[in-house]
Amino acid sequence: MEWMAIIGNSIQYIEEHITENISADDIAKEVGVSSFYFQKGFSMLCGFSVSEYIRNRRLALAGNDLLITDEKVIDIAMKYGYDSPDSFTKAFTRFHGVSPSTVRRDEVLLKTFAPLKIKISLEGGYLMDYKIVKKEAFTVIAHVRTFSYEGSKEAIPAFWQEHFQSGKGSTVMGYYGICIDPERGQQDFEYMIADPYNPQVEVPEGFVTRTIPAFDWAIFPCRGAMPDALQETNAKIYTEWLPALKEYEFAAGYCVEYYDDPTKYEKGTQDENYYTEIWIPVKKK
Repeated sequence: MEWMAIIGNSIQYIEEHITENISADDIAKEVGVSSFYFQKGFSMLCGFSVSEYIRNRRLALAGNDLLITDEKVIDIAMKYGYDSPDSFTKAFTRFHGVSPSTVRRDEVLLKTFAPLKIKISLEGGYLMDYKIVKKEAFTVIAHVRTFSYEGSKEAIPAFWQEHFQSGKGSTVMGYYGICIDPERGQQDFEYMIADPYNPQVEVPEGFVTRTIPAFDWAIFPCRGAMPDALQETNAKIYTEWLPALKEYEFAAGYCVEYYDDPTKYEKGTQDENYYTEIWIPVKKK
């Protein structure tokens, strides 16, 4: 029930401060969890990022204000955090499908986006295999790119596709996929397509080396076609396993995906038995 309370309290805080300059960091501080953990949990449980939720709520409320008040468009734009009529009009039109001026001039349909409500239901009851393994620090060679949390679910698989289409797979085969957000509160994070690093081999242009610190890792086996099987396991880790765990908590802003050799499977990474692992750094509470 802890995560239900956290999400419920965060939604209440957002609604009470919806016209103020609030961030995920502010909300996480209010509900008493790390910003990184809060953003991951919110996204997994709610289906969209904190910033996306706030933006959609503001645009829905702005549409209502246009309908029922005589406030100027510029005043409504400023009220909901837009510093110019142009930026507000673009965001409003993307969300509602019509411009603010059209709402005032014509009878049009607007989209609603109601506040989230917590519904308690009985879920889980399944067995989730994992093990806790202490691993020493290790170094990888990697193709690195920075991503925003918002949209990363689609952007990272596209990054993998681009990596191999560009020929970089001949240098780094993709033994690991590694997320790094040391501050655990930023809007962006580094993602690496990586292999174990051989210090006797020169690092080619376009690649970097990174050392992953020593941690106790919770390791979760996963079988199924990529990327869905991995993303489903990841969602269960953050929304069900970690919140229910009494002995451990998230230790740092790292997440490692281990990928088995796809040539061992008839359909490669799309095989129903394709094997991967997710490694989460944990520490005793």
